[in-house]
Amino acid sequence: MYQKQIEQLVVLQRVDDEIIVLQEDLTAAPRELRAMEEKLEGLDARKAQVEEKLDILKQQQKKLGIEIDEDDAKIKKSKNKLMMASNTKEYHAMMREMDSLEKLNRIREDESTAVKEELLRQTAAMEAVEEEIAGVKEEYNAKKATLDERVAEAEKALEGLNKKRDKACKVVPPPILGRYEFIRSRLENPVIVPVEEGVCCGCNIMIPPQKYIDLQKGQQILSCPNCQRLIYWKEHIPEAAKVK
Repeated sequence: MYQKQIEQLVVLQRVDDEIIVLQEDLTAAPRELRAMEEKLEGLDARKAQVEEKLDILKQQQKKLGIEIDEDDAKIKKSKNKLMMASNTKEYHAMMREMDSLEKLNRIREDESTAVKEELLRQTAAMEAVEEEIAGVKEEYNAKKATLDERVAEAEKALEGLNKKRDKACKVVPPPILGRYEFIRSRLENPVIVPVEEGVCCGCNIMIPPQKYIDLQKGQQILSCPNCQRLIYWKEHIPEAAKVK
């Protein structure tokens, strides 16, 4: 009976290890998607900022174009009036006005050139962010498409493991199973470990000689006095039984 209980506890341990791995996988998959969603949100925010800059630059470019055209018309009109100046004073006044308009237009043209250059830079930035968004979306959609299948497989495996766990639990007496569950809730895996050459494989501490002798007798399930894990003598579980 002792041998059977130890074997089932070892089976239970392995099943619980597999369950932990599957549960971590089920938790990790949605986290991966969420990380990509957050990345997309960041890229969308960057795209919105570039779009806002482009709108402002286009409005500025349009305004400068209108102002340059209006001043060109004023300069042309002033040139026509210049031919009709009745005296030197009026002539020079009109010349000063034309110079002022031409100087202002040169400033506006320089500003318009700077705006065009910035538009080109922001357009390139928009193309880059859109390309990055497309790449992340493609990766996201591919990952999402396989997520349901991945989750379904993990849940199916979990269902099988839980049945296997229930079967193992039926063989172990309730007091021992209770100890197992108690230790499992308070310590990291593993819960049940072999003792090899008098050393607990859970904490790597020597087992007291008398307890080691009792353990080798194989009459009752014992705990390590140091780490409190359930222990068994390695020779009681042959390698063939472990593989099985």
